[in-house]
Amino acid sequence: MAGCRGSLCCCCRWCCCCGERETRTPEELTILGETQEEEDEILPRKDYESLDYDRCINDPYLEVLETMDNKKGRRYEAVKWMMVFAIGVCTGLVGLFVDFFVRLFTQLKFGVVQTSVEECSQKGCLALSLLELLGFNLTFVFLGSLLVLIEPVAAGSGIPEIKCYLNGVKVPGIVRLRTLVCKVFGVLFSVAGGLFVGKEGPMIHSGAVVGAGLPQFQSISFRKIQFNFPYFRSDRDKRDFVSAGAAAGVAAAFGAPIGGTLFSLEEGSSFWNQGLTWKVLFCSMSATFTLNFFRSGIQFGSWGSFQLPGLLNFGEFKCSDSDKKCHLWTAVDLGFFVLMGVIGGLLGATFNCLNKRLAKYRMRNVHPKPKLVRVLESLLVSLVTTVVVFVASMVLGECRQMSSQIGNDSLLLQVTSEDVNSSIKTFFCPNETYNDMATLFFNPQESAILQLFHQDGTFSPITLALFFILYFLLACWTYGISVPSGLFVPSLLCGAAFGRLVANVLKSYIGLGHVYSGTFALIGAAAFLGGVVRMTISLTVILIESTNEITYGLPIMITLMVAKWTGDFFNKGIYDIHVGLRGVPLLEWETEAEMDRLRASDIMEPNLTYVYPHTRIQSLVSILRTTVHHAFPVVTENRGNEKEFMKGNQLISNNIKFKKSSILTRAGEQRRRSQSMKSYPSSELRNVCDEHVTSEEPAEKEDLLQQMLERRYTPYPNLYPDQSPSEDWTMEERFRPLTFHGLILRSKLVTLLVRGVCYSESQSSASQPRLSYAEMAEDYPRYPDIHDLDLTLLNPRMIVDVTPYMNPSPFTVSPNSSVSQVFNLFRTMGLRHLPVVNAVGEIVGIITRHNLTYEFLQARLRQHYQTL
Repeated sequence: MAGCRGSLCCCCRWCCCCGERETRTPEELTILGETQEEEDEILPRKDYESLDYDRCINDPYLEVLETMDNKKGRRYEAVKWMMVFAIGVCTGLVGLFVDFFVRLFTQLKFGVVQTSVEECSQKGCLALSLLELLGFNLTFVFLGSLLVLIEPVAAGSGIPEIKCYLNGVKVPGIVRLRTLVCKVFGVLFSVAGGLFVGKEGPMIHSGAVVGAGLPQFQSISFRKIQFNFPYFRSDRDKRDFVSAGAAAGVAAAFGAPIGGTLFSLEEGSSFWNQGLTWKVLFCSMSATFTLNFFRSGIQFGSWGSFQLPGLLNFGEFKCSDSDKKCHLWTAVDLGFFVLMGVIGGLLGATFNCLNKRLAKYRMRNVHPKPKLVRVLESLLVSLVTTVVVFVASMVLGECRQMSSQIGNDSLLLQVTSEDVNSSIKTFFCPNETYNDMATLFFNPQESAILQLFHQDGTFSPITLALFFILYFLLACWTYGISVPSGLFVPSLLCGAAFGRLVANVLKSYIGLGHVYSGTFALIGAAAFLGGVVRMTISLTVILIESTNEITYGLPIMITLMVAKWTGDFFNKGIYDIHVGLRGVPLLEWETEAEMDRLRASDIMEPNLTYVYPHTRIQSLVSILRTTVHHAFPVVTENRGNEKEFMKGNQLISNNIKFKKSSILTRAGEQRRRSQSMKSYPSSELRNVCDEHVTSEEPAEKEDLLQQMLERRYTPYPNLYPDQSPSEDWTMEERFRPLTFHGLILRSKLVTLLVRGVCYSESQSSASQPRLSYAEMAEDYPRYPDIHDLDLTLLNPRMIVDVTPYMNPSPFTVSPNSSVSQVFNLFRTMGLRHLPVVNAVGEIVGIITRHNLTYEFLQARLRQHYQTL
């Protein structure tokens, strides 16, 4: 028996009891046209398009370089610095807007409900107070869900999508202005609605949208917003600004500009340089101090004091002056921190496992149904959360004695807008006591975190354990519903309760009097958050900057590393899990060592759809309408050397033909290229392999290759522009040698057709109209679609010369290149297409992002083992 079904699978990678039907991977089953009865893993989807970070050095771009001097270069750089500063300021203002209205709505809600509770506790009408709280929360959550219906991409934290964008994947709609509006107002309502979500994660997404849209000076959603701004009309520039915007979002959320810069570097940006580092750090600083300036002025009335650096402030960790034995942490505590890191990793892996199952359930049972069902699910989560919070605050809390040490609290007043003691709830408790459960549940999440970090009074271990369990389950259920929601603050609060519980146990039951509860609460928060998101470098710096205490650097770093290692033993981080559930072809930092058994020829796509340097319009329209490829090799048929391709003059290695001698010279290649341009052969879609080739044994494939090489000297039939593609081509007709000259994007071909760039057969190519770089990039980023083209305006007999607009020098690899070399080149340079060219300049295949995903490489490696 192959194994148990998907419903019995363990969530962890190592202990999964799922078998494989006929020992094939899901990718292989997909290739063979088979499917599993219970699909356990979601394969990367083919419809995601990659960003093009590589510059296209074509004739229009060279014309721009010819006019570029030092003065224009400095002006261009100055404009980029101004844009980076504007992105930081705007991101800070977005954070200020969200924070102001969240505080306004939250104070209004808790003020009304708390007054009602105090009055009804004596009159016995607490049900009315619950209805009031339900009315506030359900209304806010309903509004947040409606905004997600307008723009579904606004749901969630947005960090997985931004991580994909920085990795080089173009996620549709992720950086549109409409997404920003729905995200900002949606997270405002979802946080004010009492859901266990945070506003810090969506701030990262909001900053990225600001970074993508502001330098464009136009909007697709609001078409009236459009200015003639000639700069930054490429994926390369846009992706740099998105990196800066995402870093600014982190900086605004946590008051951590250095952590924001490291976040943008660690969480996906594959291409990085020193200049970009400076710009991203400057953008993060701008966002931090913009938010700090306005928040300090609005809340304290002292403009320019800079007392509130971020949306989430941890306050100042400091022992009381009267307690001489108190230390923030000691060397003995490191052992407990490591143990807490292990437990945090286990808890994070459990959280991710449960949330992944919930996400899959939603994909199968909620998302296919009408959109109203998603709103109803959000309302159900809000209803249950509100009832649990209200009942737990009224019933499960204990009355604890207030601490007489107020010195530590007074220090916090300088950092936060409200004193810790002002958020203490005394529901049903006599004087000088407070309700510990209500203090945690019946407050904004940031106030509850400050309570666990800085409250000198004790929390009952039973209260902390119940709070942790309830919050853990509800936060896991909440993340993934159709509202904008962050995960940082819920994870920090859940972990802080866990750390405070450990501190209480060590103090009360083991007798360690030196333990500082705030430190253990902070380490617990770091352990749980690290176990959930699995970030290391950036999260360490973010937490250090948030605490403003460099002495916490070592324990935080050790705890995060241990939590990550423990969690990685079972499953991936929460963001990587949701990236996988969306089927995004994300590229990791590097490949596994065993992948070097494969070569570029093993993973490339041999089915080439190509165009000739001079092609008739009817052929271009046919190619563009019958394929979904985003780039096409520009080739000429190597007819002059056909008789040289004999078996005795070939080196056969990995099924790729190399000439032993007579390598084409540059002059000879140019001469042959100019000769072939005089004939205008048709370029149509030609399939390299039939469907039955995939299922043949390797020995039969070698026989086909042998036959192809033996008959390769046979002259090929002449193809004319009017000839339609034949389905009866022989193998040698399909494997004709094609000299590679460059690569041209689909968007450029469609632009040429829309603008009528062509010439007649009776004219020379010099008569073809020329487009400038600005004209080619005018429609960026929404180029026209070939299906919207009015064919009646085009003469199918006209010819298009694509050579001025192709990229004549893209990155290429040899068929014998190892997979690690191909992967590093593709990811580091931010490529979109990577042609595979043999030793004589013939293109034999092409590699895209989908050929480098973990699932695809695993399938090819398995096929390699079966062949051996």
